[in-house]
Amino acid sequence: MALLRAILQTRTLQANPAPGFSRFYSHSSPYLVKVGIPEFLNGIGKGVENHAAKLENEIGDFQKLLVTRTLKLKKLGIPCQHRKLILNYAQKYRLGLWRPRAEPMKAK
Repeated sequence: MALLRAILQTRTLQANPAPGFSRFYSHSSPYLVKVGIPEFLNGIGKGVENHAAKLENEIGDFQKLLVTRTLKLKKLGIPCQHRKLILNYAQKYRLGLWRPRAEPMKAK
């Protein structure tokens, strides 16, 4: 009985996290960045930033990039692995689990 009570108490504590803090999160940057298409692609890295000019011209708006489907990216000539990275990070960004860093990460 005491064990059941302890479990229920921990569930109620976990259900109400502090306001402004997500329960699931990755390492967040200490300060916010105004995010556009180039900043977003630079945050992803792995060669995706090479397509920044093409996406700026064709899509134009960062909010449109967040809802772009894979077929449109394919028609723009973006390789499969880069499309996959863009779509995965767009979903993480929409959910608030990831944001690009203010300064690009240095290669090791």
